[in-house]
Amino acid sequence: MKEKKIKILLVEDDPNLGMILKESLELRDYSVELHKDGESAWAGYSKGSYDLCLLDVMMPKKDGFTLAADIRKVDTVVPIIFLTAKSLKEDKIEGFKVGADDYMTKPFSMEELELRMEAILRRSNKSSNTNTDQKVFQIGKLNFNYDERKLTSAASAQNLTTKEADLLKLLCIHQNNILERDVALKSVWNDDNYFTGRSMDVYITKLRKYLKEDSNIEIINIHGTGFRLMVKEAS
Repeated sequence: MKEKKIKILLVEDDPNLGMILKESLELRDYSVELHKDGESAWAGYSKGSYDLCLLDVMMPKKDGFTLAADIRKVDTVVPIIFLTAKSLKEDKIEGFKVGADDYMTKPFSMEELELRMEAILRRSNKSSNTNTDQKVFQIGKLNFNYDERKLTSAASAQNLTTKEADLLKLLCIHQNNILERDVALKSVWNDDNYFTGRSMDVYITKLRKYLKEDSNIEIINIHGTGFRLMVKEAS
C-alpha cells in the first residue's frame, strides 16, 4: 500500500517565496497547500486535515499569530512552525504563547526547515508512515474500529461511547509514546480543568477494563504528564 503523504498547510504572502517553498517541499514528497493570506488559510484549514502548519507571521487580512490562535482553538495537536523576517525575542515569545512548536527566521535553508519539520513530526508521532486519519487499529489481540465505536476480539465485542472511542483513538495514535493529559483533555473534552481531568481518569479506568482481555496491553500512568498505551509482543 502506498504511504500517505504528510500534508502541509503553507501560508506565505510573498508569492515567489511561497512557490519556492511549495515546490521544494513537494520535491521532498510532502503534499502542500499554499495560501497567501491568513483569511484564505483559515478557510482552507477549516475544510481540510493537515499534519503540520507553516505560517508566515506578517500577512494581510489575518496575521500568523491570529491564525495560529484560531487553529489552536479547534486543534491543540497539529504542529505549527512560524516563518518570519523578525528575530525579536518578544515576537518569538508571542509565537510560543499562541502555541507554536518552532520559529524560523528568514532567510533559512530548506535543509534546516526539513530537519526541524521531521523532528517535530516525530515528537508528535506523525512521521511519514503514520496515518493520523486511521480509523481501524490493531491493539494486541484486539481490533478497534473508531467509526463503529467497537472494540472486538475473537471472543467478545464491546461497544464504546463517543468519548471512550475518541480517547482510545488518541492512545492508539500515540501507542508506546506519551499522550499528554492536556492534549487529551482539550482534544476530547475541549477543556482541561480539574473536573474534566477527573472525568478522563474514570474513562481511562473503563478503557483498562475493556483492554484487560489481552494481558500484553497496558495503559500506564506517567505521573504529572499523561498516559502511555503499551502493547508488548506476545511471548
